[in-house]
Amino acid sequence: MDPPSPMKPRKNRYRIETKSISYCVPNAPSRQAAILKNVTCNAPSGQLVAIVGPSGAGKTTLLSILAGAIHPCNVSGAILVNGSPMEVSRFRRISGHVTQDDALFPLLTPEESLLYSARLRLKATKSEAANRVHELIDELGLSHVAGSTISGGNCGISGGERRRVSIGVDMVHDPAVLLLEEPTSGLDSVSALQIIKMLKCMASSQGKTIVLTIHQPGYRILELIDQIILICDGMVRHQGSIVSMESRLVKLGHVIPTHVNVLEFAMDTMSGSKIFELEENVGKKHETQISRQADHDQVLYANSHVGEVLILSERFFKNVLRTRQLFMARMVQSILAGIGLGTIFMNVMNIQARLGFFAFSLTFLLSSTTEGLPVYLQEKRILQRETSRGAYRVSSYVIANALVFLPFLLAGALLYTVPVYWLVGLRTELDRFLYFSLVVWMVMLMANSFVACFSAIVPNFIMGNSVIAGLMGSFFLFSGYFISKDNIPKYWIFMHYLSLFKYPFEAFVLNEYGGEKGRRECLEMEPSGCVITGGMFVKQYGLRETQRWSNIWVMLGFIVGYRVLCFIFLWFKCKKMRR
Repeated sequence: MDPPSPMKPRKNRYRIETKSISYCVPNAPSRQAAILKNVTCNAPSGQLVAIVGPSGAGKTTLLSILAGAIHPCNVSGAILVNGSPMEVSRFRRISGHVTQDDALFPLLTPEESLLYSARLRLKATKSEAANRVHELIDELGLSHVAGSTISGGNCGISGGERRRVSIGVDMVHDPAVLLLEEPTSGLDSVSALQIIKMLKCMASSQGKTIVLTIHQPGYRILELIDQIILICDGMVRHQGSIVSMESRLVKLGHVIPTHVNVLEFAMDTMSGSKIFELEENVGKKHETQISRQADHDQVLYANSHVGEVLILSERFFKNVLRTRQLFMARMVQSILAGIGLGTIFMNVMNIQARLGFFAFSLTFLLSSTTEGLPVYLQEKRILQRETSRGAYRVSSYVIANALVFLPFLLAGALLYTVPVYWLVGLRTELDRFLYFSLVVWMVMLMANSFVACFSAIVPNFIMGNSVIAGLMGSFFLFSGYFISKDNIPKYWIFMHYLSLFKYPFEAFVLNEYGGEKGRRECLEMEPSGCVITGGMFVKQYGLRETQRWSNIWVMLGFIVGYRVLCFIFLWFKCKKMRR
């Protein structure tokens, strides 16, 4: 990997300190739930600081507190930035927090990922953001893979390169402080060393404050780290260089075997029966009282609401277009279903068969939109991470998501209705065909909003698929097709009005058998004459001509309502994560 390009030293430098901080699991029943106990440490600018320790020692929790991810009002003790209490909203603007999981869009390239992050987080023009991205790509050593998709099989990028993209996403606004959770996790020794060399160069040449957690680093990596914060059982045992740690161990009477990693020796010693503190000043109680005044957590966004919607729409459109199993498969499925159903119900005039066609069409349309669930769940992780850092508003994401699906679902609706409508032999008037197409499009939008809403609640695909499938089945049962409204028990009647099947099914019936022509059409003929006309059937079904358009408005209400619920659920989750 090429070394990062040199940059000018930073004017504003930041030193982060903690004084006697303790942290317990919220609502824990006992004091044994304390994760950190009386922790005092610091991270100066221009140095690479590593938090190390055995699993469960509290490394990630300490890093999250330093990053402001765990709000200071939930921590006892003091968290200081340049000697002043941390203001979380301001600190998030001058810092970057890279979590262990790479929350990236797999079908975007590294350059696209960094460019969208820059456009969302920088108050800059598109060309200025592009210049910053090109500069950052050189600094991260990603020039040779800038145009490759992040997860593209044999043509994708390596784990180390993907990790550098994740770091770059949180560096695009040139933060003065960078906090990284296990940046070498899952990487081979060469890739891990490259990452640490890159971070060391950034700290020393640019004056950044860089803190990372790492699990048992190798000898070559330890040589690059300026300070070690050794933590065990929620308490800091040592802060200083690896040389000072070795010196302290020798003074305490320990004999370090030749060719043994000093840090591993210290960790093994701590895990023994005798737990000791490597530094005399570590663990002293500081009588520092934390200010419990509420931080307003004000977030300043780089773009206007409209600007965010445009950027997010462009990114989401590109993702959907490249997701072949979602876009191309959906288009092919619509064509094949339209032709297949059209040939099965071709020119069948029997009223029961027509109702069966309407019911099966709705079943297909409403159930086939659940394939968007994995995309929504993947986006939710990225949404929570980006909004927690103040990249954009949750409402902008929900609006952009809804807008992008409008043309995709319209294309799917037309590919289905064009063959099926004329093959089945429904009414030949153009306005009836257009109304039928509109209803199909509304049904797809309604199902898409429904899936988006529940994706904001469920934790994974299995639970989401189970919940959505169960509710869809219930909606079909109470639609009025299997059991009429008059026969539904009163305590279940609310499900009839909440059913996503009811309103489009009634719209289909009114479109086919409503109007002057539909009322006169004979649906059942006997030797004595016409027994049932379209008008008689519509009246028997309890429908009125005015419901033809009122049902459209109800479906539009469902679409908007589910999107609003989606926004509320996502906003609450993101707000909770920020706090």
